[in-house]
Amino acid sequence: MRIGLFGGSFNPIHNGHVMLGELMLEHAGLDEVWYVVSPLNPLKNDGRNQEAEETRLHLVELALKDKPRLKASDYEFKLPRPSYTWNTLQNLKQDYPEDEFVLIIGGDNWEHFDRWAHYEDILREYEIAVYPRGGAEIKQPPGYAKGVNVYDLPLFPISSTEVREMVHKRASLAYIVPDAVAEEIEKYSFYR
Repeated sequence: MRIGLFGGSFNPIHNGHVMLGELMLEHAGLDEVWYVVSPLNPLKNDGRNQEAEETRLHLVELALKDKPRLKASDYEFKLPRPSYTWNTLQNLKQDYPEDEFVLIIGGDNWEHFDRWAHYEDILREYEIAVYPRGGAEIKQPPGYAKGVNVYDLPLFPISSTEVREMVHKRASLAYIVPDAVAEEIEKYSFYR
């Protein structure tokens, strides 16, 4: 299978994340997209304003429950922390040798991709699907363009930070996060 790996804190997941996965299935020719919940992102390692990894995973599961080709993944929970993408990719290759993995990242992360651990190895060994985000300029790296595909997809003008701010202000999350996620956030007072 061709599996898109969409990693992130998902703190919390929102409709932009869900729609992006659905678009990537179609545009990148993927069989599935795995939402790999990161327990500790090395570029955001202070952990402030972050719900527990199990809570974030649970919200991703709720968001994707009616979308059989979009999967919540706790794969990084068992790996050393912080979560380096290269380590995740190498472990996945070992555990799922028959599958092909495509890394899905936003233009904002692509702009700083050269700060990632083993970024040259990732470029050499894996296909990368880049989507627009936050006005970041998406440039092809010389010598690696064959494995980097930029997809002209709609921008989703919402971030998890904005969702957390809305929760804090007790603003409605209608149309911003899946209904089941909004209900769970309200029920358990997450992000308050």
